[in-house]
Amino acid sequence: MNGIGNEIVVLDLRSRPETVTAEAARAIGAREPFDQLMVLYAPRRPDTLAFMRIFNIDGSESFACGNGTRCVGTRLFDAGAPSRFFLESRAGLLRVEKADAGLVTVDMGEPRFAWNDIPLAEPFADTRAIELQIGPIDAPILHSPSVANIGNPHAIFWVDDVEAYDLAAIGPMLENHPIFPERANISLAHVTAPDALTLKVWERGAGLTRACGSAACAAAVSAARTRRTGRKVRVTLPGGDLVIDWTAENRILMTGATEFEHDGLLPGEIFAPAA
Repeated sequence: MNGIGNEIVVLDLRSRPETVTAEAARAIGAREPFDQLMVLYAPRRPDTLAFMRIFNIDGSESFACGNGTRCVGTRLFDAGAPSRFFLESRAGLLRVEKADAGLVTVDMGEPRFAWNDIPLAEPFADTRAIELQIGPIDAPILHSPSVANIGNPHAIFWVDDVEAYDLAAIGPMLENHPIFPERANISLAHVTAPDALTLKVWERGAGLTRACGSAACAAAVSAARTRRTGRKVRVTLPGGDLVIDWTAENRILMTGATEFEHDGLLPGEIFAPAA
């Protein structure tokens, strides 16, 4: 499937004994390249439809993928799930709802801004703008990103033109910068209106991507937090638009489209037996 261009493989193991390892995720990616692999296991709690794990194509695990969760929602809705349900993930419970016009809304939870929650390698009292720059000290190319955790670490650099920078070149360096002990998703954001921004993302463990839901959430809440926008914005990514609403209750609601591409089967030897 894809969520506004974010290539998603949804793997349903709810009635299967196999499990996915990092090696299995890489093997699946070699057959069916993806941005994220969403693996559904049988629910661990009676109030959820599944327990979900998320893998990047390099085999690393992610705790959040909003576009992938919306794709999972679409598939479960098509299979008869109620119009509102919960999934359990390593980031906690995720509420998924049908929205108007065939769109899907995911409650991405509460943002975290404390330096040790992101996490950063050293304390920063104010994470709306941290000391990090690329280029000469007296004329940096990029500097002072906002940082946030939306299930995984994000750094957002505020720019006038997201296409004016070679994110494919600088993204890997910033993702692996020592300030980010768990690496980070790197975004370039341009505010185009009080309720709109444009975003380009280098995704941790995946590279340049046409869309990243958690990055859109991180950019939206950081834009509101730095008074660049209001709390509800339309985020335009290369693959399409997402509407992000940071509610008064401190929840992040993400709404957007999904698209089915094709079904398939994977050979059993890729997987490991369940523990």
